[in-house]
Amino acid sequence: MTTDRLLITGGTGFIGSHLVERCVESGYQVRAFDRYNPNNSWGWLEFSRYRSEIEVLLGDIRDYSSVLNAIKGCSAVFHLAALVGIPYSYESPLSYVRTNIEGTYNVLEAARTLGAQQVVITSTSEVYGTAQQFPISEEHPMTAQSPYAATKIAADNLALSYFRSFGTAVKIARPFNTYGPRQSARAIIPTIIAQLLADKEFLELGNLKPTRDFTYVKDTVDALLAIAACDQAKGQVLNIGNNAEISISELVNKIAKICDRKIQIVQKPARQRPVESEIDKLLSDNSKIQRMTNWRPTVSLDAGLEETLQWMIRNKVGYKAQVYAI
Repeated sequence: MTTDRLLITGGTGFIGSHLVERCVESGYQVRAFDRYNPNNSWGWLEFSRYRSEIEVLLGDIRDYSSVLNAIKGCSAVFHLAALVGIPYSYESPLSYVRTNIEGTYNVLEAARTLGAQQVVITSTSEVYGTAQQFPISEEHPMTAQSPYAATKIAADNLALSYFRSFGTAVKIARPFNTYGPRQSARAIIPTIIAQLLADKEFLELGNLKPTRDFTYVKDTVDALLAIAACDQAKGQVLNIGNNAEISISELVNKIAKICDRKIQIVQKPARQRPVESEIDKLLSDNSKIQRMTNWRPTVSLDAGLEETLQWMIRNKVGYKAQVYAI
């Protein structure tokens, strides 16, 4: 990457805000683009120690003019803006089509028009569906088992078509389950921790059997930067994961032990996916990114959970443990 300005869409959110701060620390000029709101809120960047060094532009990823204006003057784009909650994709599939597919089109077309040097698209391991072989490599077939996954598959294929058709320098980063400070309560780890911190008598959870491959947010951000710095990654898909899995039930017990709490669990149907939509096992093959870049995961699950717990203890405002929000 050059030292020119970088655009990070979804830059005030969970992973985006961490990436913004990491890029500032690395000496880049950073423009964060996120959804317009009447309060002019900068999300997680509102109280960032780098606030004065960050340019924040609010608009709408679904609006081409907003995106074109955001990319002007930027040499590279990290595209993280998306609707990511799987349960809500059952309720409002069209909003996912408009945000995840049309939003990605807007980024690709504006980047092509303006001649941006590269676009790093953030995908998801959900595109693989229930895996046919393990660990899951980038060559694994993609299967849409939720409207969310369907829109991300479409966005990935659209991005690769821009590389093949127009020579747009597209790279696709495919994180498995990222976690850490600032993650919304809809995700499993903050859901568990928030309920434990609220001293609830019973933990309300969904399916406990699926396994997931968790990556601490610092490692995900470092992987995104490594992919951006890798010229070989143009037109490629690279998994970001630890090549390690843990079941949700094992995860609950691990977090309870860290919190020094005894737990009782109630499984709620409302917190479970439809049977045909559930993905039973996610385990990444991270050999490609390790072969093509110098990236390696550095934060163990135990260390990452402890960091996340301590952050949530300090920042309990906004986590409504008594409410299940899809």
